Amino acid sequence: MNFTAQYIPYQETGAFSAIVNDYLGGDPALLPFYQYSPDIDGFKKALEARKNFITDRELLVSQFRSQYAGRDTSKMVLDNIESLLNQHTFTICTAHQPNIFTGHLYFIYKILHAIRLADDMNREIPGHHFVPVYYMGSEDADLDELGEVYVSGKHYRWNTNQHGAVGRMKVDAAMITLINEMQAQLSVEPFGTEVVAIMRKCYTPGRTIESATFELVDTLFSSYGLLVFLPDNPAVKRPFNAIVQKELEEQFSQKAVAETIEAFPGKYKVQAAGREINLFYLEGDSRERIEKTGDQFSIANTTKVFSLGDILRELEHFPDRFSANVILRPLFQELLLPNVAFIGGGGELAYWLELKKVFEITRIPFPQLLLRNSFMLVPAKTALTIKKLGFTTTDFFKKELTLMNELVHRESRLQLTLAEEKALLGKLYEDIALIAKAVDITLQQHTQALQQQALKKITRLETKLLRAEKKKMEASLRQLAQARQQLYPNETLQERVDNLMSFYPRWGKSFIESLYQYTTSFNQQFCIIEES
Repeated sequence: MNFTAQYIPYQETGAFSAIVNDYLGGDPALLPFYQYSPDIDGFKKALEARKNFITDRELLVSQFRSQYAGRDTSKMVLDNIESLLNQHTFTICTAHQPNIFTGHLYFIYKILHAIRLADDMNREIPGHHFVPVYYMGSEDADLDELGEVYVSGKHYRWNTNQHGAVGRMKVDAAMITLINEMQAQLSVEPFGTEVVAIMRKCYTPGRTIESATFELVDTLFSSYGLLVFLPDNPAVKRPFNAIVQKELEEQFSQKAVAETIEAFPGKYKVQAAGREINLFYLEGDSRERIEKTGDQFSIANTTKVFSLGDILRELEHFPDRFSANVILRPLFQELLLPNVAFIGGGGELAYWLELKKVFEITRIPFPQLLLRNSFMLVPAKTALTIKKLGFTTTDFFKKELTLMNELVHRESRLQLTLAEEKALLGKLYEDIALIAKAVDITLQQHTQALQQQALKKITRLETKLLRAEKKKMEASLRQLAQARQQLYPNETLQERVDNLMSFYPRWGKSFIESLYQYTTSFNQQFCIIEES
């Protein structure tokens, strides 16, 4: 397949928050809340700072060796694992929950950005080696978000009765039924059978979602050398015990975040305020908040109660039962990995900007923050429709009603607006008002009220004229609506709705290869990829 690409500023899409646009623009108001600028100079400074922090590389490599033991992965993956023993090897990380079948498209985009940045920095900075890492947030318990996908407009949901951390859930009969339903939709595409076979191989009955996601991501990206890190493990959690203990004893993180939020520019929405204790208790199929009442610690929705001494002994014996929430998870990630840069979406960057003080208190290096790459994918048929209707793909960031009105006004040969007539009406009522005022000054206000009534009626007539003309162009408007729904489904970016399987069955591996080709390291712009 052949593709072309164009890049536009994020601001022009109208789809990104003020904090994201201001961060990319280097707004001085945000400078106190991050450490390094999102460019090559910032990367090099983050690298030098990271060199001063000791990482337990033996533990890290041991964990990766254990994860990949017996797996037929690429030589590049295995070489990257061993390279982490070298003090000059560092990671570039992105993180995401184990959404079924990779969830939204931005899951793929984040990973490819980490891969591309590592590749570029390996060429740019000699004497060092950079390894892309996908950190799996498998302890997340939000099944409503993680258990659904949209494939070319069709919604699929995993209807399971399991609870707790999604990564610990098992592939069940409902998951296999879901794959069977997808096969009916996908098998008609050139690479549909291939992608269904991949899903069946990864999602086998009885396997955990963490393990299935691990194999799926490795299948898609092992040729690029990507490492998948699984943190739900007592061996890798134990080094984090000191910070968990500090949180239990002092509840330090919420205080630090609260101070940051108080200093935060008021125009930005607070992304993650956190709780008094930013930890969950994770056991079996349960992941519940740890709460403190007086001198005791309780586990929400259970009868478990601990004294401080009891809960610290629990931490010592069972570190895997303590799970960081959104506030503390970044600390865990940066403690374990020799990480230089973190790649996240707009929401992630917003809450990371609240965490600098938390990092300072724990003396863990704060990484460079980069907004993940974003794409809009335009199939050839859709591109042809857009051109036929007289639009460009960038026009499709506008509201659907705006596009429809533009189309009707452009194509109609009839007068559909009454702007001149409204102006004449205004002049007429001004003259009438002067006459009325001369007779009785109180009639002036009455005349103005009549003018407003007349204007409303003419505006309603304009709407009816436009509606009548739209009926004549029903076919074109239907094509416009279908094209916009594909590029901007449910009034949001395509990447926040569609799944990998909306495109891989059509384009195969060339889909991922093309995304990699158009992924950039520091050129923070929105990319539109059009099939030609």
